[in-house]
Amino acid sequence: MQRNMLRAKLHRATVTEAILDYEGSCGIDEDLMDAADMKEFEYIELYNVNNGERFATYIIKAPRGTGTISLNGAAARKATVGDLLIICTYAPMTEAEVASYKPKVVLLDAGNKVKEIRKFD
Repeated sequence: MQRNMLRAKLHRATVTEAILDYEGSCGIDEDLMDAADMKEFEYIELYNVNNGERFATYIIKAPRGTGTISLNGAAARKATVGDLLIICTYAPMTEAEVASYKPKVVLLDAGNKVKEIRKFD
């Protein structure tokens, strides 16, 4: 049996753009992608702290160092600029992997800069 476990999370990412007339996706600053070990075109689930919306899409790269979190296409209807998001990836794991795995949790400041990378013991 496998379990779907949290693999990585960007916590309290601020939406900087919402572009309705665009092919769908979520643009994430490459620095943030690296910090959370997220990859372009990876499936993500997003949770809007401000309005409770929960939705899914995939990642596209946004320019490095910009702090960009851009919701595009239909996802742009789920949040407005300034809303706070929790952006998560999940992965299937065996019971043996679950026993020793720790997710990567990246806490962000108001400018979408890494404030802390949470370590679990």
